[in-house]
Amino acid sequence: MRLSTVILPIHRWSEGQKTWRRAEELGFHAAYTYDHLSWRTFRDGPWFGALPTLTAAATATERIRLGTLVTSPNFRHPVTLAKELMALDDISGGRITLGIGAGGNGFDATALGQEPWTPKERADRFGEFVGLLDRLLTEESVTETGTFYSANEARNIPGCVQRPRLPFAVAATGPRGLRLAARYGQAWVTTGDPKIFEEGTPEQSVAALRGQIEKLGKACAETGRDVAELDKILLTGFTPDRSRPLESLDAFVDFAGRHRELGFTEIVIHWPIPDSDFAADQAVFERIATEALDRLG
Repeated sequence: MRLSTVILPIHRWSEGQKTWRRAEELGFHAAYTYDHLSWRTFRDGPWFGALPTLTAAATATERIRLGTLVTSPNFRHPVTLAKELMALDDISGGRITLGIGAGGNGFDATALGQEPWTPKERADRFGEFVGLLDRLLTEESVTETGTFYSANEARNIPGCVQRPRLPFAVAATGPRGLRLAARYGQAWVTTGDPKIFEEGTPEQSVAALRGQIEKLGKACAETGRDVAELDKILLTGFTPDRSRPLESLDAFVDFAGRHRELGFTEIVIHWPIPDSDFAADQAVFERIATEALDRLG
């Protein structure tokens, strides 16, 4: 199992760079950030762009993997995103993972002046977006006319450092998204079952996650792919136990062990932010970062 962190882009780089460097010093496998224009309770405070932040992080670190968790079609277009990702993969020396999902109906959904998409349109757009992005990052020149996204002789030369392209970590729980993960993903991402976030139990959450992994396995089988080929990433903080895994080293080891048994290969924990939903003791957090995997064995 690998342990990673997500660093929200809420600090000016003069201060924020210290966090990204510290994440590497602590030995995290990867450090991700959210790709939003603004987000939830942080809407009226500082919030910086994901891709420039990751570019800066790439120049401030040497070994840690970097990525979005996740990017969505809400305000992105595959042609421009592919160009930026190719450059970011080059600057980082091949350390970028693209976490990608369908997005939701938050602030990003209307920031460009559009009406929120229906669930069907969101799923339709996501499928077209991922397929075109895959082509753009693996082919030197792409022309494609889609319902929502098109490319006309779009060029991405010399391509990604990582071959055939940088890895996709596809966030999905529904059947269409899981099929996309099975077809295009090198990893699959989940935050758990939102239906039980408020009033569910940890046991119900484990059962729901087990069911999601079983559905992922079926989607992989339908495409002729072994589900074991995909990394399985759990982004924490959105299951009924919420912050409990970060209360102590023992609590986290117990949490991680239960989820490793389900088949998860990577757990992502939020870098502590005081006076927020992600508040946690920094010393406990750093102890988890440096000792938890050894305790898991």
